[in-house]
Amino acid sequence: MHIRTSFPYETTHHDLRIPLPDGTLLYARVWRPLTDEPVPALLEYLPYRLTDWTAPRDHQRHPWYAGHGYASVRVDIRGHGNSEGTPTDEYSATELADGVEVVNWLAAQPWCSGRVGMFGISWGGFNSLQIAALAPEPLKAIVTVCSTDDRYDNDVHYMGGSVLAVDMHAWASTMLAFVARPPDPQYAGDAWREMWLKRLEAVEPFLHTWLGHQTRDEYWRHGSVCEDYGAIDAAVLAVGGWHDPYRDTVLRLVEHLPADRVRGLIGPWSHQYPDRGLPPGPAIGFLQETLRWWDHWLKDEDTGVMAEPLLRSYVSDSHRPATVYPTLPGRWVGEPAWPSPHVRAVTYAFQGAAVLVRSPMHTGIDAGRFFPFGNDADLPPDQREEDARSACFEFEVGEETWVLGRPKVRLRLTSEVPRGQVVARLCDVAPDGSSTLVTRGVLNLSARHGRDRAVPWEPGATEDVTFELNGIGHAFPPGHRIRLAVSSAYWPWIWPQPVSAAGFGLEPSGSSLELPVRARALDESADGTAITFEEPEQAEPLGVNSPITLDEPRPERLVVRDVAKGEWRLEVDPRYGGTRVYPDGLEFTEEALETYTINEWDPLSARTRSDWSIRLHRPELGWDATVRTRSEISCDRHDFIASNEVICMEGEEVLFHRTWEKRTPRTAG
Repeated sequence: MHIRTSFPYETTHHDLRIPLPDGTLLYARVWRPLTDEPVPALLEYLPYRLTDWTAPRDHQRHPWYAGHGYASVRVDIRGHGNSEGTPTDEYSATELADGVEVVNWLAAQPWCSGRVGMFGISWGGFNSLQIAALAPEPLKAIVTVCSTDDRYDNDVHYMGGSVLAVDMHAWASTMLAFVARPPDPQYAGDAWREMWLKRLEAVEPFLHTWLGHQTRDEYWRHGSVCEDYGAIDAAVLAVGGWHDPYRDTVLRLVEHLPADRVRGLIGPWSHQYPDRGLPPGPAIGFLQETLRWWDHWLKDEDTGVMAEPLLRSYVSDSHRPATVYPTLPGRWVGEPAWPSPHVRAVTYAFQGAAVLVRSPMHTGIDAGRFFPFGNDADLPPDQREEDARSACFEFEVGEETWVLGRPKVRLRLTSEVPRGQVVARLCDVAPDGSSTLVTRGVLNLSARHGRDRAVPWEPGATEDVTFELNGIGHAFPPGHRIRLAVSSAYWPWIWPQPVSAAGFGLEPSGSSLELPVRARALDESADGTAITFEEPEQAEPLGVNSPITLDEPRPERLVVRDVAKGEWRLEVDPRYGGTRVYPDGLEFTEEALETYTINEWDPLSARTRSDWSIRLHRPELGWDATVRTRSEISCDRHDFIASNEVICMEGEEVLFHRTWEKRTPRTAG
């Protein structure tokens, strides 16, 4: 990592409040170049509190952009951080309408040239796409990183029509802990307490809404730009990582958007900006790459960025199973179109006798984290134990086989019960038997005719089902085996159906794996040159300190098995924060623990729990605020049962305490 200290422009920054038509003021921080000439504006628009939670990350990139001649602006959305108003659901119509107003306001400032770009990762990548689909005139280009075009089937809520136990709950709990945090009196002033109490009175756990929409209905179609790609006028640079759950969006965007205003980039990365150097690498000079994009679309400079292949992606070499990789070996390849003329479908037919797939409920305990962030325990360990709980079909690798895109499975199944799910994992098996997870896919059997409906299986009937696995770039070497492992459970990623312990029958005849096999030795761009990137570069760090502690850190992922009870418990420390001291004097402490429990043969024993504790302390102001949240889900045959609690304190005084208990019918989940 190169830390940049000298730029073409000297810069300044200041905080301001952006007015909305209803009088609400959004809190913003603006970094600008010192110049008399108007410059384009870049907007990052998030709920994640610019004065504390994202401040270290913001300081890596916003000053960097300002130093290269852009007004780089970070805004907290309504009801979050130090912005006024009350919080809404994620990507609500209000949030997006506010975002359009912010874009127009920035374009009208005397220091702005009238051209605006948006960028962001995850939430900021989502709303960049969604606001681009609303087409405010000043918005000319976006960079969307680790985001989705399909809120139902490629987000944290559902996968293949099944409830994502692992992250629907974890993320709903995370956002409950976020919306309950107070404004900071150093920035919000004396009104902070009144703002906080008003905000807390409006809090409703996101979980209630998300569980209330178990098929792909109008709620999920809102904000899903896949409904109408043609609504997007801005140029789109779509970026993802093969270890991020949203990477398939990049493939869809480069397929469906006009080639003269879209480019795609997929590396080996986790859910992180590609310049941060967090595992797995290699990291790239991402800020420089985005500068080429901005300079082309916002300053009309010929940077050559549109001469790059439509899609640049990383094909990783085969690697042994591990929960973290500092760097994955491989190569960059370029595709002139998507689907690519360099990729062909190769079908591998299953062999053997019919088999009953009846996986124990804890199958999936070695799935790894749904959202890898670059931590030591994020990625799946050796899959041999998971494979033993699945039906496996293997194919010898005669010559090196590059896979690029989304594999597909066709399975002939017989089910004796009306509900269930099927999980397929693609693994790279080495000669010593070690099994590395390459990619996976899920299908809720009631969603086999479409994600917008729930169609029960006729007990005893045999049907062919087809579904895709998540996209991947991976090279299988000669002498290895391609393994397709099929299971009927995948906890805690997928919430089990009430009768899913029955499993299903699988008939190999009529079942197959289809791999998108890419031609080898075409690791180059469209004009024949090798694909390369500059060294990662950032602005000087903010200077946040983490106090040294002698406490032994708890494990990131701990599996506990009660042999007598047949119970499995997974404890996850998401490693979001810890304790940090900011240059402005803020002392910030954040702790979280997620727990997932199931009995190995009882799908109704599934339960999840998430606990958060946050403390914000300014000794010089005598300000000390604490937020504690608890969120739980359990189930019976007919309902999901959710329990949530929020406790907010100023010093030792409880200012707010509320609990919610809600039962939601299991219509599809």
